[in-house]
Amino acid sequence: MAAPMLRCFSRCWWSGTPGLSGVLALGLRKAHSGAQGLLAAQKARGLFKDFFPERGTKLELPQLFDRSAAGYSPQTIYCGFDPTGDSLHVGHLLALLSLFHFQRAGHNVIALVGGATARLGDPSGRTKEREALDAERIGANARALRLGLEALAANHQQLFTDGRTWGSFTVLDNSAWYQKQHLVDFLAAVGGHFRMGTLLSRLSVQTRLQSSEGMSLAEFFYQVLQAYDFYYLFQRYGCRVQLGGSDQLGNIVSGYEFIHKLTGEDVFGITVPLITNTTGAKLGKSAGNAVWLNRDKTSPFELYQFFVRLQDDSVERYLKLFTFLPLPEIDHIMQLHVKEPEKRSAQKRLAAEVTKLVHGREGLDSAKR
Repeated sequence: MAAPMLRCFSRCWWSGTPGLSGVLALGLRKAHSGAQGLLAAQKARGLFKDFFPERGTKLELPQLFDRSAAGYSPQTIYCGFDPTGDSLHVGHLLALLSLFHFQRAGHNVIALVGGATARLGDPSGRTKEREALDAERIGANARALRLGLEALAANHQQLFTDGRTWGSFTVLDNSAWYQKQHLVDFLAAVGGHFRMGTLLSRLSVQTRLQSSEGMSLAEFFYQVLQAYDFYYLFQRYGCRVQLGGSDQLGNIVSGYEFIHKLTGEDVFGITVPLITNTTGAKLGKSAGNAVWLNRDKTSPFELYQFFVRLQDDSVERYLKLFTFLPLPEIDHIMQLHVKEPEKRSAQKRLAAEVTKLVHGREGLDSAKR
């Protein structure tokens, strides 16, 4: 089989493949009709950034979501969330919204809490090692993240229904399967399928090895565990697609290679853009600029105000990324906003939609008061 290739989603599907542009335009008009509709709709919103593999596989990603294909069945998609803190933050919302969009299209989604992987620390996008957390703290954080994810899924289910039959939303913790593993047995069974040269070539590894901090063995091994997570979910739940931030691409590729070596089957990865502040810094706990989704850390009013204060040149993009509003409705909101920008009507609608998803109708009402 030819080696799979990675290309930017916008280049390869939207305009770079002969004959597809008309099909995708039709798909945008019929956003829920099939493979091109689902994928093109999220492309148009800016929610998908990169796609792996782009080609060279027996089964390509559009075929998985093609309802007209013989033997079609709903797919399972997952995204991981490491409990390095006791709350999700705004930086996590894009991955969650991506999961929700798949769920709304009838597919089953898994939010995976990294109760085990958090003990190693993901080096992706970091210039130095994470502060070590003990097992008790990570366990408490994992329980808090599970509650937060379940609350968001419940708000989504109750307040954003659209008349379609949705797929399931499941929260798992990878400590459930790693607790049963013995180190030597695990290394013997899994380690032989990874090549050191390939692991060392990952950008996250190269960046750290060239820094003054270097890289610990625990961090280096993180991508192996994330790859095994993908394999476990593929075997147990039939999961063929992993979602992640754009800094997770190397880890996703490791999972693809591991699964393909063991099973000969193809799986896929989709990355979502990272949310940054006005200086370009990633929003998150480590950067010290997190806007939390737990009301005890960031109140509904503060979350609402974060989006109300958004600059005019960002509000249209954020409406597409952080809400379920149809694109024609967003266009209408922006037309009204351009006429009277001082009213900040677009920012207020954005703030209302996000606050309702995160804190429910009561949280939105309290924020408005």
